[in-house]
Parts: sequence; C-alpha cells; structure tokens
Amino acid sequence: MMPASLAPARAAVPLLVAAVLAAGSAPAPAAAQEPALTGFTAARAATQLTCEARFLDLPRAESFREHLRTITENPHPAGSEAQVRVGEYLARAMEQAGLAVSRHPYDVYLPELTDDVEVHIVTPVAMQLSNREPALSEDRFSDHPDLLNGWNAFSGSGDVTGEVVYANYGRREDYLALDEMGVSLAGKVVIARYGGNFRGYKVKFAEERGAVGVIMFNDPGFSGLDAYPEGPMMNGETIQRGSVLTLPWTGDPLTPFEPALPVDGDRQVERLDPSEVALHNIPVLPIGYEAAAEVLSRMTGREVPPGWAAGMEVDYRIEGGPDLTVRVRVNQPMKLTRATNVVGTVRGSEFPDEWFILGAHYDPWGFGAIDPNGGTAMLLTLAEALGELSRDDECLPRRSIMIAHWDAEEYGIIGSTEWVEEFREALEANAIAYINADAAVSGANFGSSSSPSLKGQIIEATKAVTYPGTGEPLYDWWLERAGEGAAEPGLGNLGGGSDHVGFYTHAGVPSGSLTSGNPGGVYHSNYDNFAWYERFGDSTFVHGPMIARADGILALRFANADVLPYDVVRYATDTRTHVETLYEVAAQRGLKVDLSRLVDTTRALDEAAAVLVAARERWLGSGEVDAAQAEAVNRALIGLEKAWLNDRGLQGRPWSRSIYVSPDPFSGYASWMLPGLRYEIETDDRADLPGWERVYIGAVYIGAVRNLAERMRAVAAMMP
Repeated sequence: MMPASLAPARAAVPLLVAAVLAAGSAPAPAAAQEPALTGFTAARAATQLTCEARFLDLPRAESFREHLRTITENPHPAGSEAQVRVGEYLARAMEQAGLAVSRHPYDVYLPELTDDVEVHIVTPVAMQLSNREPALSEDRFSDHPDLLNGWNAFSGSGDVTGEVVYANYGRREDYLALDEMGVSLAGKVVIARYGGNFRGYKVKFAEERGAVGVIMFNDPGFSGLDAYPEGPMMNGETIQRGSVLTLPWTGDPLTPFEPALPVDGDRQVERLDPSEVALHNIPVLPIGYEAAAEVLSRMTGREVPPGWAAGMEVDYRIEGGPDLTVRVRVNQPMKLTRATNVVGTVRGSEFPDEWFILGAHYDPWGFGAIDPNGGTAMLLTLAEALGELSRDDECLPRRSIMIAHWDAEEYGIIGSTEWVEEFREALEANAIAYINADAAVSGANFGSSSSPSLKGQIIEATKAVTYPGTGEPLYDWWLERAGEGAAEPGLGNLGGGSDHVGFYTHAGVPSGSLTSGNPGGVYHSNYDNFAWYERFGDSTFVHGPMIARADGILALRFANADVLPYDVVRYATDTRTHVETLYEVAAQRGLKVDLSRLVDTTRALDEAAAVLVAARERWLGSGEVDAAQAEAVNRALIGLEKAWLNDRGLQGRPWSRSIYVSPDPFSGYASWMLPGLRYEIETDDRADLPGWERVYIGAVYIGAVRNLAERMRAVAAMMP
C-alpha cells in the first residue's frame, strides 16, 4: 500500500502506464510443483532431473562447517599473509574436488595494514576514546593478536583537532539540510552515524564543505534483540570498519578501465600517479556508540531536526560549540599490493567457452565468518558437489561452471573488477550469468535479487530444493513470507556494494544473488567470527548446503539446457515497474516528467518476448534441436543484456556502462533502475529537463528498448 504522503505521485502517472502495467504483468506462478525445465527438450529434461536428484544429496553440512571453521581461523584481510594462506586453501579444496584451478594476480593500490589511528576529546576534558572491540570471555576469537583497531580504508592521513558538527547519516540530503540551516563545516570534525548510504559519501560530502575530519559510529538501533555476547546485535564497543573509496570508477584506483596486471608480468599497464586520483585527504575513523556518546552528550548547540536522533539516550545537537573539540589522527600509508583471485572451473563437455559464473570475495576486515566467508564456505561446498557429480559422464555439465573467489573486495570491489576488466570482451561474448555469494549464508531467512532475465529460473530452482527441517520446497517457505495474496516471492533488484557490480553494470552480464541470513549487528567488526556464527548464525550449518543446492540447480539448468532459459518476459514488465518508480521520485521532488513514450515502446518488448518464447517452446517441443543451431541461438541470447550497454556510460560515470541499472551515485548501495533517467530527475538542474527528455529518452532509452526487442526477434527467427 502506498503511504498517503505519496498519493500525488500516483496521480502523476499517465493512464497508459497503469493500463500497460495491468495488461503486461507476468502471470501468477503455480503452487509448488515438480520443477519446470524451461529450455530443455523432453529427452534432455529426463537426464537433467536424474542428475539433479543426485546433486541434491551431495552438499553436506559437515563439509560446510569445516570449510568455514578453517577459513576463519585467523584474521585475514587483503594484503595479509593469512589471506595468502586462505587463497591457497581455496585452491587446494577446489583441486581436490576435481576443478581446474587458475590464479589471477593483480598489483593494486591499497592501504597498508596498520592500526596507527586514534581519536580523543581534547576539551573540555582530555579523554582518548576506545577504537577497538575488547576481548570477551564468551568469544574465544576476540583476543587474537592479529586483530586491528577500527579503521577506514582510503582515509586521508593527518592529525586534526576541531569543533564538532553532527550530520545525522551523512547523506546528501543531510548535508543539504545543514547548508540550509547555515551550519558551516569549514575546519570542523563531522560525526555521523552509519546507515542510509555508503560510508564513503559521508566523507565525500563533508570534505567538499571544508570539514577537516570525520568520525563514524554505529547506531544501536531498535532491534529488540540482545547485544553481543548475550545476543546477536552490536554492543556499545562494536566498530564497523569499511572502505571510504569514492571514485567515478570501480576497482583499483590507479587503473580505471584497465586490469591492474602485476608490475613484474609480461604485459604492462599504465598506472595513474596517486596525486592524479581524487582520494580523500582528511582523516576518517569509525568508533562504537559508547565512544560516540561521549562526544554527543557534550554538545550544546541547537536541537536536531526530527528523525535525526539515534538510538542513544543523549540530547542530540547539531553543533558542539567552541568548548568541545575533538582530535582525529590517522596514519595510513598506501602502496601497490598483490591481490589474487582464485577461480575453479568444471569444464563443459560440449560448450566449454560458455560460462556460468558463481563467486564471492574471500577477504574480510577481521575473521569474516558472516562477511564474506559464509558465502566462501558455501561455494567450496558447491564445488565439491559439482565435482562429485561430474565424475559421472552423464551428468558432466555441457557448459562450463566457474566458481570464483575474489580478493580485495572490501577495499572497493577491486579483485573482481580487475578480472572483469581483463576479460571483458570474453565475458560479453561468453558469460551466461554471474551469481554473487558475498556473505550469502548466516542464518535461516532466504531472499534473492537479480536482473530480470534470471528471476524466473531462480524461482523455479527454489521449487527443487527443500527448506531445512520442514520437508517443504524452499519456494513455498519463501512465498509464505511474501505477504498475503502475493503472486510470487519478492525478488529484489541488485544495487551496489559487492562483486556483481563489474559483471552487471560494466560488462552487461545478467547477475543475481541468493542469500540466507539472520539478524546481526557485528558487520565489519572483530566480533564477526566463528564464535558468533555457531551461536547466532547458521548454527546447525544446514542453510549453507541449502544455498549450495539452489545455486547448483540454477547453474546446472543454464549449463545443460538446449536453449538458455532466460526470463525474457520480465524485461518489459520490470522496465514498466521502474518507470512507475521514476514518476514517484519526480513527484516527490515536485517535477512533472513525461515518460509515456518509453512505456509505449515497451509494448514492442512484450510482443518480441512472446514471439521468442513461442519459438523456443515450439522448437524444443519438436524434440529435434540441432546442437550447432542451438549454439548460435544461445550466443545470441547471451547478447540480449548488451542492448542496455552504452559506451558513453552514465552522467559523470563512464565506467558504469549499463543504462538499465547502477548503484545510486549519491548513496552507493541502493539500486537505481533506469539510472540515466533517474539522475536527471534527482539532480537540481530542472530547466534542462524538458529538452533532455526529448534527446536522452528518445536516443538512448527508447533506442535501447527497440534494440533489445530487435535482438529478441532475431533470436526467435534463428529457431527452426
């Protein structure tokens, strides 16, 4: 139900949108049933179901638990010797499972591992604030000697002292509110709570306004669950580490658009000088909320606007006044550091150069039992199952399945991005899909997000997998939690913040994520470890194998299908949904926009998708699918998503080539659909909007929709 405050937005939507939305909605899926095998002839479907039945018995809870325990035995952030050892373990585990393993090294510009950081109240009292989680008797990992203080990668180095300004979440709108209130940040230290956006933007917006330093703290929130170690949530000394890198490109700061190949390798790449890159110059530190309360409780300025009070019992104020000063000191040297991706492959028996890729990063801030290594352990469990299944020639995948472990994600999605940049042309031609497994397993609550073309098959895969302890299909469990009367489970759209970004928004590879988690408050902290996980996460270690089964079924169906089973119908229906969102955003900003031509053009997508689906079913129903013809058809199907790529990129972000999806450029995490349009609506240059609508919508978006429809019709015409 739409909140009453958004009612004007609905009125602004042309009737055409509502009519098309109603007419073009996808039909409600049937109740849980024998899984549908879209893209298969009857003969191959029978073999597929036999192999799936064998596969579903293979992922094992004890294997998942042992992999997770081993990987998280020591802290292993990117650049550490412990991370090198974890990479070697991943390679051995996949080799023992029968996968062919390759290593992909890159020399990337990273902060050195140091905890030479501190924060003090200088006046009216002299007090050093805690910036490391204390050891706990209930947590056998929390006193490990290799754990570091709280720090933020790509902070500037410096030693500054200044008065304090509270900036709420440090979002774009929060800083604009401070501007309107006449609050100057020049020479001030900003204190902002985590949440609402990517932490790097909290720093970027503060530095643009002259702030000399930034402190970020965890908001205790209002979960109602106990704090660690009695419960799963953050305690007052839990610290969220994280990168603050904000550049117009993703990946290594010195090699935009190019892979950061090793400096001692055969192929040399040109690197920017660090002075040419807009890295942050001001010192930045994270602290826990107890330390933050020492600052906030001493502030004496004006009261905060409604909604700015966090979850602590202090009187929130905008300014601290001249009597309250805080010192922030950060020493963060940087250098080229070796990061290594480890990729295992089950080589396809018939089409080895067509790739279904699953991946997760393996570098944490500390131990990383939840983030990322719940996903890492799950992928090793999946690798073992696929390797065992593939020993039966009848069940050897026809196309290659890759399982990738990315390095240096936490510093800025670096390892996977360099791999995408190195193999971009091959990925555009060969990659069927990418499934991300970053922090994919930490509990019982299943969810998924994906590009339109993967949604149907994700739903179908969950019908083949049993939810632990219930005997019911995972699909049924998922649908029951979608809300009364829901036609299908809630499938989200991928945003930013993880390794799918390079695949989806730069190379145009359809991408998705399947996850299962529990409430928790130890994100990026030293308490994200095996002790937390075995008490409050996937404590029986059964949901890791569940995700491995769902990911595996999805991979095997794409790997073995006669015709790749993309969900082509959702391109049109999802696009119209995103246009609806744009109208609502415009109405909230007091803008009137006319996107009716774009909506009208999506009718061509409906028609082309219907033709393609009918041709696919007719051809498969004949039972006579020539392998050479099918290969040509599938290559063309892989090309569908590339209709959304624009080599000019998005406004101010040429690296982001997809005009269909991008991370929110002002928050970093949220998903922006149709981002070129949304950027113009969200920014303030309203005088140019009417002219821009004519040119950009017509030449770019309507052109892309027509291109996609033409590609669909061309694929249909290739089928006998």
